[in-house]
Amino acid sequence: MKKRAVALCGITVLTAAAVVTPAAVADPAAAPPRATPHGTPHLTWKKCGTDDRPTLQCASLAVPLDHGNTEGRWISLALSRVPHTAKTSQGPLLVNPGGPGGSGLSLAGFVASSLPAKVAAQYDVIGFDPRGVGRSEPALDCAPGHFDPVRPPSVPGTPAIEQRQKKRADAFARACETKYHDVLPYLDTVSAAKDMDLIRAALGAQRINYFGYSYGTYLGAVYAKYFPQRVRRLVLDSIVDPEGAWYRDNLDQDLAFHTRHQAFMAWVAKYDATYKLGKDPAKIEAKWYAMRDAVAKKPAGGRVGAGELEDTFLPGGYYNGYWPQLAEAFSAYVNRKDTETLVAAYETFGEVDAAGDNGYSVYTAVQCRDARWPRDWHRWNWDNTATHQKAPFSTWNNAWYNAPCATWPVPPLERADITNDALPPALLFQATDDAATPYEGGVKVHELLRGSSLVVEQGGGNHGITLSGSACLDGHLSAYLATGKVPRGRGAADAVCRRQPDPKPPATREAAAPAAVNGASLHRLLGFRAP
Repeated sequence: MKKRAVALCGITVLTAAAVVTPAAVADPAAAPPRATPHGTPHLTWKKCGTDDRPTLQCASLAVPLDHGNTEGRWISLALSRVPHTAKTSQGPLLVNPGGPGGSGLSLAGFVASSLPAKVAAQYDVIGFDPRGVGRSEPALDCAPGHFDPVRPPSVPGTPAIEQRQKKRADAFARACETKYHDVLPYLDTVSAAKDMDLIRAALGAQRINYFGYSYGTYLGAVYAKYFPQRVRRLVLDSIVDPEGAWYRDNLDQDLAFHTRHQAFMAWVAKYDATYKLGKDPAKIEAKWYAMRDAVAKKPAGGRVGAGELEDTFLPGGYYNGYWPQLAEAFSAYVNRKDTETLVAAYETFGEVDAAGDNGYSVYTAVQCRDARWPRDWHRWNWDNTATHQKAPFSTWNNAWYNAPCATWPVPPLERADITNDALPPALLFQATDDAATPYEGGVKVHELLRGSSLVVEQGGGNHGITLSGSACLDGHLSAYLATGKVPRGRGAADAVCRRQPDPKPPATREAAAPAAVNGASLHRLLGFRAP
């Protein structure tokens, strides 16, 4: 489950401080104000608005590094808020974009501006950077420049390539241990969920509303498992299969991304008049793999090798709004030997900046700690070789992304069981052709959360489907947040919405539709690599 973290948009440095702890201190003058999980709020909000989000406010919150030892080290979480404006509030709505490793600070403003005004006005929309992420402290960066080009090819065509990639993964795990050995044992989903409950307490709320995308669905489900009495409303969009966390989920994802890549090839074939790559999707796909072989031997512009090419095209598996720009880069390289357009696409979609380094460090720390991974590299080689034979698009790229978990220095925890029959009705959203979190995960969580309702986008392939322009999906979301009512139906899905249309090449459209604009805005916040 990959996450390419995007840079924060317009969030100023957070200077306000508040602290929450399960234990009181004897000398209140020696430390910032503290509250118990049942106490009064002590957050101090300061203006940090932008031109797009003028009402945005920011604060920070101190929480124990180890929730079992409140006398030990404390860390800080960065928070953002768009306050409610209605006379009557429905309380805080915590939002999370996924990852693990994704920043939620900017998501608060997006959600508040994308919901119907009457609905958004009833909530304090709260964004937060989970422990280790972004503006929270400490912010992890195990190995700056780990993804700098040009990396060895992902597909281990020779033992030497495999060893080079294995050494890179092992070195990353060692670097994390060297820099953050005292923090790594406490970077996990359960700890993040307990942080959320301290955020709730600091907000002075008896219960929270929660809206999570991708990995954020797992975080929300784990929070609900630990604190079911604290959940008022729960929205999960593009849902992680909790029973596959995380090794099996990644193998399942490889197959789904390959299928989604083939859908992109079919789209390119449909617009042969624009891209001139042919009308046969299979032959176009062969041209794409020939391009990968070519840049493996001679990186485009000295920067885009085979791994960087995969990084560039992988976002198209998350969001089809990127297809036109990716197709143009593909066409330019194949038909005109134009490397500049391909390099520009890499810089837009594949290049990893400092925020991406941070996101990957947290992603790895959380997933390696959350659940068991094979320690025997022969198992990794066997499973990924077999999967690559069926899905050659990104299997090995994904394997190396997760390979530090094979030698992670911190023992794994037992995977969380999210089965829950103590919640109010939750609302789940899932596209049938989602590659990052395949459809089966949505069905599984619908079964595990008793009383939940599942809304399906039939034929949809994007990852993150609400607040992206679908009146049907957003109608169910808005009704639930306004009234708490969920649709009820028979069968696996309680409601079905038609999929959003695929994009068209720039030459065939007059202007981007509002849905496309909103979809692009959302996916910039979710990042490109995500559960």
